[in-house]
Amino acid sequence: MSKRVSMVCLAVVALFPLLAAAPAPDPRLSGAFRKPAENGWTFVHLEGDPYRIGFQNGYLLAPEIAEFQKVVALEMNHDTKKPWSFFRNVAEKELWPLVEQEYRDELRGITEGVQARGVQMDIWDTVAINAFLELGYYNEWYDRQHGKTSQVVVPERCSAFVATGSYTRDGKVIIAHNAWTGYMDGRFWTVVYDLVPTRGHRILMDGLPGVIHSGDDFGMNAAGIAITETTISNFAGWDPKGIPEFVRARKAMQYSGSIDDFIRIMSEGNNGGYANNWLVVDRKTNEICSLELGLKNVTPRRTFDGYFCGANFPVSEKLAREETPTYAMDDKGVGSNARKIRWEQLMAENKGKIDVAAAKRFLSDHVDTFEGKSEPNERTLCGHIDLSPRGSGSWQPAFGTAGAVQSKVADARMIERLSLTGSAGHSCGIDFKAAEHLAKHPEFEWQKAYLRDVKSQPWTVIGVEK
Repeated sequence: MSKRVSMVCLAVVALFPLLAAAPAPDPRLSGAFRKPAENGWTFVHLEGDPYRIGFQNGYLLAPEIAEFQKVVALEMNHDTKKPWSFFRNVAEKELWPLVEQEYRDELRGITEGVQARGVQMDIWDTVAINAFLELGYYNEWYDRQHGKTSQVVVPERCSAFVATGSYTRDGKVIIAHNAWTGYMDGRFWTVVYDLVPTRGHRILMDGLPGVIHSGDDFGMNAAGIAITETTISNFAGWDPKGIPEFVRARKAMQYSGSIDDFIRIMSEGNNGGYANNWLVVDRKTNEICSLELGLKNVTPRRTFDGYFCGANFPVSEKLAREETPTYAMDDKGVGSNARKIRWEQLMAENKGKIDVAAAKRFLSDHVDTFEGKSEPNERTLCGHIDLSPRGSGSWQPAFGTAGAVQSKVADARMIERLSLTGSAGHSCGIDFKAAEHLAKHPEFEWQKAYLRDVKSQPWTVIGVEK
């Protein structure tokens, strides 16, 4: 044997243990993938049984989940003056017993997925970040139970509409929504999940890292049901025996084959947390629905020809009296009331012409109906609470640094193909610049460690079939 051949053989022998020691691909990740970000959006495909879907979520999005958990803990502590340990305890003692096994398995999978990437989180952190939108409602109820007065701080979140029949250009359904939230947590709301569960329908939805539901609740399933919502401002109510909202919202997205299914799943075991006016379309029948889901008052409205809009205003006067005690329904200067008026103007002006292009314009609209001029602020459909000359007003403290952090639209054809068009950041083209904002508003210095620029991105088609 030549010297050169001997050296090659020795090199191969030396390399063999390294090859043999290389870890085999984790079977729990089979079929899952994450695409590089496109215009601010991250597309994540998850598939399998509940535990596997959860593990894939946790593993693929571990860095974002780790930071998002810290942001949520900071916000909850600042707004409620309670430590993160308080909400972990709520997750364990109050919420977990009411979570059905399918979603327990998925939450456990998320936890073990992030842990596999070296992130120090446990199951109660995971449950708490999934429930963070309803924990404020729990906090208000908890304080009342303990003889404390807790300000009802349900801020204005989102503008949305659904339309069908004579209102749309093709006579079919359309759905549109922009998510209002703090820029600190809102920059995470740019995940688009493609979920293929072993049970229920395939789902396409926007969402947050490490969360099993959409959160701002824009999504659709393979049965042709598309769903969104806007919160009911100033709502107060909580049923400690009810099913967590994040569980019902995910279940409704996964198992609804009709509007009737959606109403039933969301209403059964309603805990009052994250009380919303839900807007739903059925691509198969071209029916649309508004489900105003309070705790004491549940009001569905349905039509095959018309529209429903949402801008955080209570629809039912009875619900307003009984469940939003501090809401001023007749004050046209209140942001949600001004936006309601603007929705009604746009629907009337564009009857018969509403399509995806029109919906994009609506979500970027800066008309302040109270002032009678175009000025981005808290009264405009494209929300810019940070630009309001009135300051943070009645919003929770974090909401002085908030606005419409992203927008989505889908028509009947897109719903059929499980796709949407979305704009990350303000769809109007205005960027949020963290350093400039903090320089003008030193009262938000507490956000500095996690506040980032939010750039306005172009509309982008995202989905299973583009």
